[in-house]
Amino acid sequence: MNFPAELKYTSDHEWVRVEGNEAYIGITEFAQGELGDIVYIDINTVGQDVTKESVFGTVEAVKTVSDLFMPVDGTVLEVNSKLDSQPELVNSDPYGEGWMVKISLKNAADAETLLDADAYKGVIGH
Repeated sequence: MNFPAELKYTSDHEWVRVEGNEAYIGITEFAQGELGDIVYIDINTVGQDVTKESVFGTVEAVKTVSDLFMPVDGTVLEVNSKLDSQPELVNSDPYGEGWMVKISLKNAADAETLLDADAYKGVIGH
């Protein structure tokens, strides 16, 4: 399994890639593997302030629906529009084309409190 070292992670299986005062968020390779084939992403929080650990959307797989939890405080700027017609990008490229939302960070330092790749591997037993 792949856990890019430049990303931050949560115990809820989201990842964060910080770029200045903005960040991209998605679910980890482990999470998409546990969910199975993803068929729909429902995120309707664009323009909204979402606090850490609040639900910002859901991901629907063939057998289950799972909430998506915001890893840091921020405002949702954009949803990955490719996921409307290609939700399977989350399965095939969870850290690249399968990103879910772009946010404006309330405090960029918040990301430093998240797990690094090694700590996340510990959470999932790898």
